[in-house]
Amino acid sequence: MPGATPTTERRPAAPATAAPPRFVLWREVLVAYAAPAVMAGIGGFATGQSELKIAAVTTIAGTSALVATLVGLRHRRRRAGSWATRGPAPLLAIAFGLGAAAVALAIGWAGAQWLPRIPALADSPWPGRLRLDLPLSSLIAATMTTWRWRASLPRPHRAH
Repeated sequence: MPGATPTTERRPAAPATAAPPRFVLWREVLVAYAAPAVMAGIGGFATGQSELKIAAVTTIAGTSALVATLVGLRHRRRRAGSWATRGPAPLLAIAFGLGAAAVALAIGWAGAQWLPRIPALADSPWPGRLRLDLPLSSLIAATMTTWRWRASLPRPHRAH
């Protein structure tokens, strides 16, 4: 049309690549303690198991927080080009989870054998719970911490 001003097409801007969330260790440890404490505590209240209520805030949540701390500290010290930053995230998370569970199973088994020999703990059901509480809490905490750490790393750019 004569006299009409030319229209310019506006193209949408290229989407900015969002940076992955930062790995903040104290938040990971807080969640690693609070989540199992709440969930196991609810289970203890719902079933009326007083030993589960106590274990929720001690062996279950405490183990999760300790494992999250140790695994998180280890991951924070990794170099950018290490094998853990290059391998598949699911495999890495499973490997750390199973490794932590194996160590915790050995500790839990030893504790369940030796702690009842202490007179104050001889009649307590607490040492017997260690065989289950420690490896299960360690498995979940190490897997989740590793997964979240790996998700916080920048993704490598691949040329097509």
